[in-house]
Amino acid sequence: MRGLRRLSKIIRVTLRYRLDLLLNTSSLPWHIRTLLLPARAFPAGTLGRGQRIRLALEELGPIFIKFGQMLSTQPDLVPADIAEQLSELQDNVAPFDEALAAATIEAALEQKISTVFDSFDSTPMASASVAQVHAAVLQDGSNVVVKVLRPGIEKVIQQDIKLLFSLARLVQRYAPDGRRLRPLEVVNDYQHTIMDELDLQREAANAAQLKRNFADSDMLYVPEIYWDYTRTNVFVMERISGIAVTDVAALRAGNTNMEVLAKRGVEIFFTQVLRDSFFHADMHPGNIFVDIQNPEKPRYIAVDCAIIGSLSDHDQYYLARNLLAIFQRDYRLVAQLHIECGWVPESTRVNDFEAAIRTVCEPVFQKPIGELSFGQLLVHLFTVARRFDMTVQPSLVLLQKTLLNIEGLGRQLYPQLDLWQTAQPFLERWVEERYAPAQVLRRLQRQAPSWLEQLPQVPDLLLKSLQQSQHLAELTQLQQQQLAQMRSTEKKAQRRRLLALVALLATAGLVLLNPAAVQLVAGDLTKTGLLIGGFALAIFLLG
Repeated sequence: MRGLRRLSKIIRVTLRYRLDLLLNTSSLPWHIRTLLLPARAFPAGTLGRGQRIRLALEELGPIFIKFGQMLSTQPDLVPADIAEQLSELQDNVAPFDEALAAATIEAALEQKISTVFDSFDSTPMASASVAQVHAAVLQDGSNVVVKVLRPGIEKVIQQDIKLLFSLARLVQRYAPDGRRLRPLEVVNDYQHTIMDELDLQREAANAAQLKRNFADSDMLYVPEIYWDYTRTNVFVMERISGIAVTDVAALRAGNTNMEVLAKRGVEIFFTQVLRDSFFHADMHPGNIFVDIQNPEKPRYIAVDCAIIGSLSDHDQYYLARNLLAIFQRDYRLVAQLHIECGWVPESTRVNDFEAAIRTVCEPVFQKPIGELSFGQLLVHLFTVARRFDMTVQPSLVLLQKTLLNIEGLGRQLYPQLDLWQTAQPFLERWVEERYAPAQVLRRLQRQAPSWLEQLPQVPDLLLKSLQQSQHLAELTQLQQQQLAQMRSTEKKAQRRRLLALVALLATAGLVLLNPAAVQLVAGDLTKTGLLIGGFALAIFLLG
């Protein structure tokens, strides 16, 4: 019943905002067209399609809002006017009951709140779709924040995800550009992302790893995790003090070096991607603060590490080389690298792929340096690659989304930011260092224990491999002999059948052309038939 009520609400909202106008209704099944008939009672109004979609998602609630936020970061899938509207979606929802929050925390920690905390503010600091955050002070005086998952949110999410899949199937089948938008893949990615957000212990582990990666850096700070008070549905961490990265007025009032701040954001991103292969993939402004105790060297503070991206060594290497090739406008190398690393099929024609990449990239490079968007260029590049059957890789989608966020944030802080100039030396240095003797030696040292562990097994493995090769060779030789024998037998059979046919025709001809034979046939047809048949069979068998 709850699912039916939710579905009926979706239908009502669809009708109210005339989202049916975005579909090719003439091709819809009759029962769906019937459900949409009441839409005619609602005027289309003057709102654009992006505004209508945004208002509909806001009315449908937090899960749909988060889905819209995710779509806003994928301009290769969503038209610009819709993406712009979706970016305005705010994940601010009413907090759940204070007593329920306290009961959830006490059940998770198996202790009374008064035992764990010296003070606990029951009014949440912030409330979002999946969880809400409370300020507290531990018994030792440490200022902390307590993040608590919304009770029952998992069932709500699973129900809404099922409905999203149903809507995605409709969009894929009936929307004018449905197949290109790949709605089922998009919903599937969203499902994995939001389900990961339901495990706060996983988020805490991600934050701990990110903190360890930047332990010796003055560019990024990650709050301390209090593991004794962290569970899957409750997460306690250090309370930080900083300026929201979007509060440009406050940053300027503190004499912050905005150029340094913007460039540090770019460097942090590429350090996470290329050095650590572990990057914060949800770096929207609400998750980033700035510490300006030293305004000439401002430090970022990152929170909410629920969504983390990573790349394999293989993808790291090819991504860096692809980016450098783009910087150098070496489009043939970009095409070759996509094929070489397996992002597009090996059968792809390099010349065709190169021409497509050049067509997309050249107009971008003709713009003034302040208008060049590296993130948008990657979006266009991946869109072209998909036309050549590029395999969709979630890690690259997360990377693209994060780069767009970083670039937009950097331009907001320092409009003159030249991301190309900031990133290119970093990439060149990374490639150079990766193959420096010291780095190669370190990688060999990391692999050495594994190799040494397997070393005693090498003779057995070699012997087994040789035996398998010999067995395979013997099988191959036997198969060849059998094949040759079959071919010889078939040739003999064909020769016998041919000789039999010739003998049969010759005998029949003699019988029919010889008057005496004709008389014989007339006199004793049975003997003649047996004679001809027996003669043909003898030749067939002897042939």
